[in-house]
Amino acid sequence: MNTDVHALVVFFDEEADARVRDLWRKVGATFEYPPHLTFAVAGAIGPKVRAELREDLSRLWVPDLWLHTLGVFATAENVLQLGAVVDGELLAVHSAIHDVLAGRVKDPNAYYLPGNWVPHCTLRHGVDDAALVRAFAAVHPVEPIRAKVREVSVVDTQTGVIDPLRKASTAPR
Repeated sequence: MNTDVHALVVFFDEEADARVRDLWRKVGATFEYPPHLTFAVAGAIGPKVRAELREDLSRLWVPDLWLHTLGVFATAENVLQLGAVVDGELLAVHSAIHDVLAGRVKDPNAYYLPGNWVPHCTLRHGVDDAALVRAFAAVHPVEPIRAKVREVSVVDTQTGVIDPLRKASTAPR
């Protein structure tokens, strides 16, 4: 059985990356990957689908993200997150990505499907309620962060391999 888990993410420009990392330090978080926002997660996003995504992304304008809303997901694993402002442009890109993925990826994660997706950058996760409250207090109030998209990539969360699909320098203007 293949246990690969692939995530389609956007990594941020240098300034936004540094600001999120500063928030991570304030809440005592460490992560394996740079700060990012996840558009989709699936058991596998294969080579043919990645090629089609590369082609579609070459024609799409991926808008800047405004990470603005400090919030929590209180599920089985508490999450402190910085939510992105949701607008028509962001939803259009998300929808276009999922149009390519629909029916072509293995085990899509329902949390990232259109209609369920809550675009965010995780600041802390997997902590008890008291630690979550302390982390929230450590960064509240948070200043909005304008995150320019530096790269769109598929991340293999099992191997750590990052496959860039589009870099900002190749963005259409």
